Amino acid sequence: MLSAMASPDLKHTTWDVLIKNALVFDGTGVTPTTEDIALTSGKFAARGKNLPGERAAQIVDAGGQWLMPGLIDIHTHLDLEVEVNPGLPEAVRHGTTTVVVGNCSIGAAFGKQEENGHSAIVDCFTRVENMPKATLQKCVDQMTWDNTADYLRHFEKMPLGPNIAPLIPHSMLRIAAMGLEASVSRAPTKSEMQTMQRLLTDALDQGYIGMSTDNLVFHYLANEPHKDKRIPTQFAEDRELKSLLDTVRQRDRVWQATPDNKNPLKTMRRFLWTSGRLYGKPLRVSALSALDFSPLPNAWRAFIGLAKFLNSPLLQGNFHFQALSSNFRIWADGVISPLFEELESTRQINACEAEDRAGRQTLLRDKNFQVQFKEEWRRLSVKFKLWPPPNGTFGLPPERMFVESCPIASWRGQSIASLFDRAMRYKQTGGQIGTDSDAEAQFYASLSPTATGIEDFFLQCLIQFDTNFRWWMDVANENKAIVKRILFDDNTLPGFNDSGAHIMNMAFYDGNLVTLKLAQEDGIERVAFAVKKLTRDPAAFFGLDIGTLDLGAQADVILIDPEALKKHDHNKNRQLLRHDIFEQDVLVNRSDGVVSTVFIKGTCVWENGNRFTPALGTQILGRALTYASR
Repeated sequence: MLSAMASPDLKHTTWDVLIKNALVFDGTGVTPTTEDIALTSGKFAARGKNLPGERAAQIVDAGGQWLMPGLIDIHTHLDLEVEVNPGLPEAVRHGTTTVVVGNCSIGAAFGKQEENGHSAIVDCFTRVENMPKATLQKCVDQMTWDNTADYLRHFEKMPLGPNIAPLIPHSMLRIAAMGLEASVSRAPTKSEMQTMQRLLTDALDQGYIGMSTDNLVFHYLANEPHKDKRIPTQFAEDRELKSLLDTVRQRDRVWQATPDNKNPLKTMRRFLWTSGRLYGKPLRVSALSALDFSPLPNAWRAFIGLAKFLNSPLLQGNFHFQALSSNFRIWADGVISPLFEELESTRQINACEAEDRAGRQTLLRDKNFQVQFKEEWRRLSVKFKLWPPPNGTFGLPPERMFVESCPIASWRGQSIASLFDRAMRYKQTGGQIGTDSDAEAQFYASLSPTATGIEDFFLQCLIQFDTNFRWWMDVANENKAIVKRILFDDNTLPGFNDSGAHIMNMAFYDGNLVTLKLAQEDGIERVAFAVKKLTRDPAAFFGLDIGTLDLGAQADVILIDPEALKKHDHNKNRQLLRHDIFEQDVLVNRSDGVVSTVFIKGTCVWENGNRFTPALGTQILGRALTYASR
């Protein structure tokens, strides 16, 4: 049991905190040993066995606990929440003490970027990260800077919880140099290209850890007149990107990249830019994402094989795929979900404002829309045999789509396929099978006599229930053995968590803990390796001076209860909760009891496995991490 007590003689103390009797994983990957760790003035001050308790103002007995550096989340979109909720408690409660922001080419490094009454932040984040405009606007309203230097400086006075490690987001860089309209309609002029180079060079000199781009085909803008256009980075040709990335390469920073999932040849050509043999010096690449896609068995082998090839002595790259530690479960409210941004029909619905039920209903009841939707559904439901998928990334297998909630309560937990079969039996028997409620009977009665396909059934669900029809589907990582092979491969880094984004569609805040849980199943040596991949390895890859227990380093450290970790069930601990600041429901994870204690800069911010301390969000603890500070 974790306990704390004051030292008897505070006049002669030299340490603020002494953590005793913990099994210490220092991030090097070596076998852990039971040791004591002392913290003072926000730094690691001493490490060893049987350190004298009389020298400490506070003693924490961590017997039976694991101690390790604070965990790093390498793929988040917490850029915006941090402006209104700087403690970032949803990250901290899971042992995360550093977050990388500015991913997927979007972020806040250039401020609001308002133009003609529109905010580029709102335009880019709304559909790409499935975040309500009202929520985004709350964050934008806090922004007072308009350049990358002031963005870093504004963190100095902010009561940060976790450290913030920012990338330069290429979509925002393009907008800064070209304006929004030009950034999604043409190539940059010579002068605009020079401006981009200057802004990027200045930012890297200020310490930004790299640049992010994006090519996922379902990332669209959210405001008129550009709702049918993808985000600015996707309009960049090779010449533009390669020129910018040469600057990133020369400064040994990171390119965070996402593939064009409809154009594997272009993706391969661009990933070859990592090669030190071809380009004189390796380019660090952190790419999305090595997954075991459910509709594409064995595709994960191609991801790992590609990374090994790029990092081979032949090409001498420095390339890592990001990996997700859990099953990839996505929720949808009607069709409000990334799953439907690839279809032309449902993309029109997602382009409607969140509160525009009438607009969605007009589309859903339009005969031409219905024909198009049903044709696209049928194509998307075909089992894939080739890469890339011909019609969509995820597919829509109705036997794998499960209702979370809807006005017909008895449908909860049922698959779309089983509900369709029930509806057809009801029609065929003239209602003889019975129903569980009047609402269910009324729904069956609303089905057209010609509605004989499952796409007709699903469409009627959308018409009847709109966004009150909430369902989920696992799209990847359903085989735990394969997930382990991906996670613990030398060519991947765990952390494709998307923390802070898709706030009602996904929840992987506890992704790093799930990595540790999977490692725990294979023994203590594997746990040591997992800790290395969650701390020291990403810190070294991104050029950050955290992720260690080295004396003199910032004292970000966590304690984990291994027995509670063993019992943690990621799928049973997701909750849809009200976010008081956002005034919006948010899907989160709960791992209370697994992480016993979290210290950031030597200050306890989470204790007893179940509560935040008053320090979180009120004291300046975390900081903006820069490459220059390494």
